[in-house]
Amino acid sequence: VQLQASGGGSVQAGGSLGLSCVASGRFFINSAVGWFRQAPGKEREFVAAVNWIYNIKYSDSVKGRFTISRDNAKDTVYLQMNSLKPEDTAVYYCAASYEGSMPTVAGPYKYWGQGTQVTVSS
Repeated sequence: VQLQASGGGSVQAGGSLGLSCVASGRFFINSAVGWFRQAPGKEREFVAAVNWIYNIKYSDSVKGRFTISRDNAKDTVYLQMNSLKPEDTAVYYCAASYEGSMPTVAGPYKYWGQGTQVTVSS
């Protein structure tokens, strides 16, 4: 099982970026997929997650600005990030879990992508 994250880059504050997470293997349709991020010197933090019945959860820091979605036919989860702020700068990781409750901590997520850098300048 592998996850491949892509779509990071550099943008000015107020701008937008879209991330994609493509999964291999048939497990995807039964998994919850989350996005986490980690800034230098900080702990990895939960951003958003979506499960196989399209329940969605967001962290308070991104609610109203980020949108998570999934396309099971393409084994892909997306994270659309709008109104980006400098504090959104981090490496973003996608991860998959079989727990439909969409945990907001990293531990229950068994599979992780390699991370993609998002940099927001002021």
